[in-house]
Order: sequence, then structure tokens, then C-alpha cells
Amino acid sequence: MKSSKRWIVAAAAMMMAAGACTAKVEDEGKLPDVDVRGGEAPKVDVDPARVEVGTDTNTVVTPTVNVTPTDTTHR
Repeated sequence: MKSSKRWIVAAAAMMMAAGACTAKVEDEGKLPDVDVRGGEAPKVDVDPARVEVGTDTNTVVTPTVNVTPTDTTHR
């Protein structure tokens, strides 16, 4: 658990550091010339999963909740 918290903290620190950087494009560059010729999609034999959809009725017992409002005026 502590290891995952360390990763989260490290990732957050990296994102903050990356957000503090500025970059200026000096040369926009150029895309390469690409020659595309015909091709062929692969032939795939797929056996789809069998999915059965239906409905069911269940009773869910929920607790009774009493709510007492509080003063919501802002100071």
C-alpha cells in the first residue's frame, strides 16, 4: 500500500514539474514522404461468446435514515 502511495506522489510531482516547463518551437519540421500501396486485411476466424440477456427481480432492504438539517448560513 505504501508503495502505491509513493508512485502516486512521484507521478504528481513529475506532472507538476512538466507543467512548469515552457517550450518554443524554433523549426516546425516536415513530415516524411510516404508511399502507400495496396494491402490486405488479415483473415480472422472468430467464435463470438454466447451472451444471454434476461431480467430478474430482487428485493433490497435499505436502512431508514433520519436527516436533521443544520444551519447553512454563510458568515
